[in-house]
Amino acid sequence: MVSVPAEKLSESEVTEDQREQTDGFHLIIDALKLNGVETIYGVPGIPITDFGRMAQAEGLRVIAFRHEQHAGNAAAIAGYLTKSPGICLTVSAPGFLNGLTALANATTNCFPMILISGSSEREIVDLQQGDYEEMDQLAIAKPLCKAAFRVLHAEDIGIGVARAIRAAVSGRPGGVYLDLPAKLFGQVMDAEKGNQSLIKVIDPAPAQIPALESVERALELLKSAERPLIILGKGAAYAQADDAIRSLVEKTGIPFLPMSMAKGILPDTHPQCAGAARSLVLKESDVVMLIGARLNWLLSQGKGKPWGGKKQFIQVDIEPTEMDSNVEIAAPLVGDIGSCVSAMLEGLKSNSPAAPTDWINAVKTKKDTNIAKMAPRLMNDNFPMDFHGALGALRTVIKERPDAILVNEGANTLDLARGIIDMYNPRKRLDVGTWGVMGIGMGFAIAAAVETGKPVLAIEGDSAFGFSGMEIETICRYNLPVCVVIFNNSGIYRGTDVNEQSSDPAWTRFVTDSRYDKMMEAFGGVGVHATTPEELKQAVDTAMDSGKPTLVNAAINPAAGSESGRIGNLNPQSKLKKK
Repeated sequence: MVSVPAEKLSESEVTEDQREQTDGFHLIIDALKLNGVETIYGVPGIPITDFGRMAQAEGLRVIAFRHEQHAGNAAAIAGYLTKSPGICLTVSAPGFLNGLTALANATTNCFPMILISGSSEREIVDLQQGDYEEMDQLAIAKPLCKAAFRVLHAEDIGIGVARAIRAAVSGRPGGVYLDLPAKLFGQVMDAEKGNQSLIKVIDPAPAQIPALESVERALELLKSAERPLIILGKGAAYAQADDAIRSLVEKTGIPFLPMSMAKGILPDTHPQCAGAARSLVLKESDVVMLIGARLNWLLSQGKGKPWGGKKQFIQVDIEPTEMDSNVEIAAPLVGDIGSCVSAMLEGLKSNSPAAPTDWINAVKTKKDTNIAKMAPRLMNDNFPMDFHGALGALRTVIKERPDAILVNEGANTLDLARGIIDMYNPRKRLDVGTWGVMGIGMGFAIAAAVETGKPVLAIEGDSAFGFSGMEIETICRYNLPVCVVIFNNSGIYRGTDVNEQSSDPAWTRFVTDSRYDKMMEAFGGVGVHATTPEELKQAVDTAMDSGKPTLVNAAINPAAGSESGRIGNLNPQSKLKKK
């Protein structure tokens, strides 16, 4: 804010130039602060460098990344953890495009975030006259996010920020793009008028109460079920209706299957958890209630071999158009998850369905059998390590530190960890989500540490780590309590593939016996090379206790691993024989 001294004149005699003034820089900062924003994730550069400096000076925390995609991923997961839109700030054109991947991923996963990008001037862009990093960013962003807005005048900054916030969190959350041309930052206006133009968003995500008849229909269907199942999705975790969901599950006695990021709403060790009997409950269930879960590819679209015979579905979702997206939904329950689950609990007082005993016993028997079969594999101390021995050690780390946050990505590293590592509290497991994209690891880890203050354990495949590995410098620069474990088997899926046609390595091979731990040491963090499960656990325990940025290079048998993990069926196979 710029103060212009005025003589002792009456209000009517003070000229415009003598009044206190403000500009676009300060109005954006004030609008964000007014709406509770405390942290901005981004990468500095033209035309936003000064904005970042001013934001820091005004008390906002500005976390500077090495690449915009990872700053965007950090903002997205910050939105998921807090239910308030995470803010990502980028430069124009290439920086905007880098952030756009994270914005699209946030929208697909229903994470509330706002991508704010500087941009070229409209009059030059529209005539394609060749401005610095000229690009019609608003047009490019629109198809990939929930909403997109451009602000051209300083007096509209308050409205632009308010609309972006409301769009990001209302209804089904998602990503929003806010376009700020360079000239906007320097626009000057009367400070009092500027302050009056700012908007504090009131109740941006109001409760959406389900229809009474919808609740009754869902309860009647549950009551008629012989083999009911509840599936919890990450939408259930985002809703933060943990107590109500737990009450619903326990009062009905119905087995529940948590999707990956829903693990921990109820502990994976809960007697009703059917995670270790996934194949059985999907195939044999007759009535399935989805709470914040979608029947997309992660659930085989609700049909086909994994599901066995015909099912009847109850679906709880805030988005009406999600219903019947793949199969008929017999009992759609539209509303926010907290309100829907609470309404069902109220209805249970007079109409209390219960899971049949023979169904509960069948699920328990399958669980116990599978857990017993897996136990010896998790206890092995093979040298070199395999995935199961290494994950068995890390499973114990999380058990002893249930409040720590686990970030997980990779192929086999993700697929196996998802089933092996039990979670005990909600919103403690963060992973690749709906698209299954690699590269979220370091951005998610940084934001998790910043937003929660909790220690973070990031379990990364060596391929997945390569997408965002440079951000370990960011972890060291901000001295965050993040321990990165890289499952290093020297390749994608395996480190043993051979190119028989030339001296070039197979395209799935990496440098054999790479020492990623030395990268962390180069930035002032702690690097450890672990070759056994015991060494791995000791290194991670030390890191989690110390809170120091640490990278553990876990040497995995190069022959360990399988093509595409558990989704190899999505990889087309050639039907031609080799000549």
